[in-house]
Amino acid sequence: MQSRNGALGILLILLLFASGAILSARLLFGDRVPGLTHDRVAVLPITGIIESERQFVKDLDSFREDPSVKAFVVEIRSPGGGVGASQAIHGELERLRREDERPVIAWIGDVGASGGYYVALPADSIFALPGSITGSIGVIMQFPNAEELFRKVGVELEVVKSGRLKDIGSPVRELTEQERMVLQELVDDVWNQFVEAVMQGRDLDRPRVEDLADGRIFSGERALDMGLIDRLGTLQDALDTAGEMAGLGPHPRTIRPTRQRIGLLDLLLGGIEESRLASWIGPVSAGTASTPRLRYEWP
Repeated sequence: MQSRNGALGILLILLLFASGAILSARLLFGDRVPGLTHDRVAVLPITGIIESERQFVKDLDSFREDPSVKAFVVEIRSPGGGVGASQAIHGELERLRREDERPVIAWIGDVGASGGYYVALPADSIFALPGSITGSIGVIMQFPNAEELFRKVGVELEVVKSGRLKDIGSPVRELTEQERMVLQELVDDVWNQFVEAVMQGRDLDRPRVEDLADGRIFSGERALDMGLIDRLGTLQDALDTAGEMAGLGPHPRTIRPTRQRIGLLDLLLGGIEESRLASWIGPVSAGTASTPRLRYEWP
């Protein structure tokens, strides 16, 4: 009996030691313990208005360095957003495709329009629900004209500028014809960049893309007919395809970015990065800003 109790004691000590070792490894490596982590598919969500690429790039870089990640699925539920942020995410996914052999699948949920569609273009394959809203290939720039309001309240704005176009887009006066032409040229230039991205990503010729790039939206089913996506399906269908392409089979294990919780003390002391705050409270649209901005956004 004494020998049996001794053996059980040793076994208990070994189990406690092993548990401590695993816990220490998880504290050190997070959810990626060497030798204990199964191969899996990384899911990268793009949700809401696209205003910044920083958090997405941070998550993508983290997963790229994880040897247990064998494929990537970009989960898109976004009507688009800023041109710069959309192009930055697109560029990072292009670089991933160029430098990495792991498959990349994009999936469009309820909406993946304008910039939300733009970021899907570098993927090996684009999935969408039949009733998804996608397309909206185009650029928009809008800003308020408060000239009448300022006149009614008796406010005048004095402007000293280095050139006649320096205050282009000012909310306190109408655009001149020259300013309208300059802004239209800018919008057309950025629209052309969108068209070229679709041509490259979808292997379509320019006349075909230009015919679709008038800002209209499509259902997922119609987008499939137009060659803008590859397959109809759910997120699980996209995950299954990514798993099969990576040799993991259907229903692969997945990993998503972790979000650090934000406490009241963080908010009060201001010790919080903008990207963390945005991931907690959601993106804030720049549509209320008076400064004109180019947008790949619907509507």
